[in-house]
Amino acid sequence: MSDDVLQPPQDQDSQPGHELEMTPQPDCQPRHPGSDRLAGKVALISGGDSGIGRAVALAFAREGAKIALLYLDEHDDARETERLVMAEGRECLVMPGDVGDEAICIDAVAQVIGNFGALDILVNNAAEQHEVEDLSDLTAGQLEKTFRTNVFGYIYLAKAALPHLPKGGSIINTTSITAYQGHRTLIDYSATKGAIVALTRSLSQSLLDRGIRVNAVAPGPIWTPLIPASFSPDHVASHGASVPMGRAGQPNEVAPAYVFLASDDASYISGQVIHPNGGAIIGS
Repeated sequence: MSDDVLQPPQDQDSQPGHELEMTPQPDCQPRHPGSDRLAGKVALISGGDSGIGRAVALAFAREGAKIALLYLDEHDDARETERLVMAEGRECLVMPGDVGDEAICIDAVAQVIGNFGALDILVNNAAEQHEVEDLSDLTAGQLEKTFRTNVFGYIYLAKAALPHLPKGGSIINTTSITAYQGHRTLIDYSATKGAIVALTRSLSQSLLDRGIRVNAVAPGPIWTPLIPASFSPDHVASHGASVPMGRAGQPNEVAPAYVFLASDDASYISGQVIHPNGGAIIGS
């Protein structure tokens, strides 16, 4: 493996991390011209300020969608994503708030309806992860917080969005390769990502009669702010080395999977998971 596919050692002291502090900057720009596959649609993206969320927001905007971003407190990153969405000629609504609070999720959906008059696509993407070297180090507080962000928040947003999603609407959940392979030091995070796979499959069946599709994307190692905010500098430097392609993926290599699942191209697909993970073979 050549050094030019790895990133320099670095870390950040708070989650979910800040994209503006990363070296090199993740590549979130869409790589191809749009074709209006989401023209006239309104999308709400949690964790939309940076990383995969930013890349999805820009890809959706290029395909014609209006964008609403729900993020925790990374205001500089959110403003930059807003600027980039508007540069695509699309409207963008930015909303700070913790998805682990159901009242905030209800209010966020209300703001989307108040600003845009509709909601067609929900992308549940916000997440946090914390390493523990041994199960005995996993505190009740961390366990509850990780599940509240990574699972409860997905349910809260889906529940709030459901009365507004039309026939043909789409919910896309971000799970992870760790749902299938596990992770030695991300015990609670991996458990939440497994729960998201089960949630996706259950919701897809529950909402079938309403014509709403529910799918998920399970990224492998992607270069996002969550990485330097989660791991030691040495770990960060080798992030992505374990997959067959030998490198971390960029957010704009993941975003097309969300565009596909949100569009009519995926009209016969529900309850499924797409795996942009650098070549790892994953069982279903």
